Amino acid sequence: MTSQNPVKVTADSILASARAAKGRGLPPVHDWNPPFCGDLDMRIARDGTWFYLGTPIGRPELVRLFSTILRRDGDDYFLVTPVEKVGIRVDDAPFLAVDFEVSDPGPDQVLTFLTNVADRAEAGLDHPIRVERDPETGEPAPYVLVRDRLEALIDRKSFYRLVDLGETREQYGEGWFGICSGGVFFPIILAKELTTD
Repeated sequence: MTSQNPVKVTADSILASARAAKGRGLPPVHDWNPPFCGDLDMRIARDGTWFYLGTPIGRPELVRLFSTILRRDGDDYFLVTPVEKVGIRVDDAPFLAVDFEVSDPGPDQVLTFLTNVADRAEAGLDHPIRVERDPETGEPAPYVLVRDRLEALIDRKSFYRLVDLGETREQYGEGWFGICSGGVFFPIILAKELTTD
């Protein structure tokens, strides 16, 4: 985040601008270059909950509207409208993948993820899956790219389902356990590191 003073605009003014700019599909936030207005006291928690002034935003339609004007520049996240740009905090990934569907099970399978803000992402070249492992505990944190450098953390139940669909393939000169979708193999862990306990 920047070190500028807190912004004078509010979530209501951002919502009004977002509603005015809303058309069919997602707004073209990458085409907009409004002035930076500072940081808004808004945070997206690791579990996908959006907070404003420390209070959870309880209306899913508002969260969805905010999510459509979210943009990532470098490592920072912003809500962007045609007239203003405000920084927000994101604890991990801005979205949470809460489920997925499998079409064409087998070697040609396609995994389509659904997020907590109703985005859909078909895993493949344009929407890769990646897994980070905690260096101390080894615990995996799986992600899928949803749109425009914005990822979704794949929730635990969905990750367990993914693992059930996994297979071992030769990758980088070694055997890797991973997931296939859209003709792409996404390695998760070295096969030799898998345990059976």
